[in-house]
Amino acid sequence: MKDRWWIALGWALGMGASGASAQQIWKCEVDGQVRFSDKPCPGAGQRVPERALQPNVVDSLKPEVVREAMGRPAAASSPAPAAPAGNACPGDGEIRGMETRASSTTMGDPERQFMQDEVRRARQCRAGRGRYTEADWAVSRAAQAAQTQISDRARLDARLRAEAMHSAADPEEADRIARRRIAEERLQRRQQEAWQRGQNAASAPRL
Repeated sequence: MKDRWWIALGWALGMGASGASAQQIWKCEVDGQVRFSDKPCPGAGQRVPERALQPNVVDSLKPEVVREAMGRPAAASSPAPAAPAGNACPGDGEIRGMETRASSTTMGDPERQFMQDEVRRARQCRAGRGRYTEADWAVSRAAQAAQTQISDRARLDARLRAEAMHSAADPEEADRIARRRIAEERLQRRQQEAWQRGQNAASAPRL
């Protein structure tokens, strides 16, 4: 029925929509909705006046009005793309404080290396690397503070938590952390093997 309405409307406009040559168009109500037809309505409805079929009137109809009249749903507007999440990073003052602590001679080598890594990661964040939140840097600050604890295990666990956070926030840093751990494990194995060979040599009977 909808296609017949457009055909009838185009034919009526082409003929000038005047006199007996104009096609009659009916506006009908079907199941509570408005429909147009070139046939009389089976129920409630009325004939569209010829004036409404003139080009200047038809052209003034907005697309959404025509779609509603034809029973076609309006096209859903595309949602606006979400803005990228902001990157929370330490400020210049905090980074300077981290640099001071990273140069402390009271820390061991692993702790000092971790502090230097945190300075580098903070600067990378300021340069736009990764996607960090304030909660992420709260983990980093807690790990930095833990590097002065007495327990070796507590210091190591804090570093591992911070590195897990950085790995989740920055894929490039995750790759760097993974490669460094592999290198450290290989070094530990070589040291363990060398120590074991030394023990075996010391325990071997002398001829």
